[in-house]
Amino acid sequence: MSDTKAISITLVDYQDPTQMTLLIDQLNHYALDDMGGAQALSEEVKQRLLIDLPKQQQNFSLLAWVGDECAGMTNCLWGYSTFAAKPLVNIHDLCVNEAFRGLGVSTALLRAVEEHAHTQNACKVTLEVLGNNAIAKASYKNFGFKAYELSGGAGIAEFWQKYL
Repeated sequence: MSDTKAISITLVDYQDPTQMTLLIDQLNHYALDDMGGAQALSEEVKQRLLIDLPKQQQNFSLLAWVGDECAGMTNCLWGYSTFAAKPLVNIHDLCVNEAFRGLGVSTALLRAVEEHAHTQNACKVTLEVLGNNAIAKASYKNFGFKAYELSGGAGIAEFWQKYL
């Protein structure tokens, strides 16, 4: 693979079986990475994604390409900011395959998310990042992201979860 190949981004058509297979393969690469939990997606989850994602109206996904090779992906969710009374986009998953890291793929994905967000007059793009994922944090900071703080002294927002 040559690092001079062009990077391109495509919006996933959830109705296209080929694109869905590529998206799920990319998501599985992410799941296998330490930053994705280091555990493959189960066949049940893969099958449910094929059925469930096309039904979701608030989602969009992008595939990243280096030349003709699929190099990464992002899954995003539309939300709504009640403080701005405008849509927002949350980057739920973003992954670049290890063989393509360092080529600018994550920046191309972030740029494409931002451009897509502008099409709906979104006020912001949000994401979560693990505290020890220094490479991703540096990439996000370079792109203009920063830790969420509503006002000075209120503290930085934390992302919490509760499994159901």
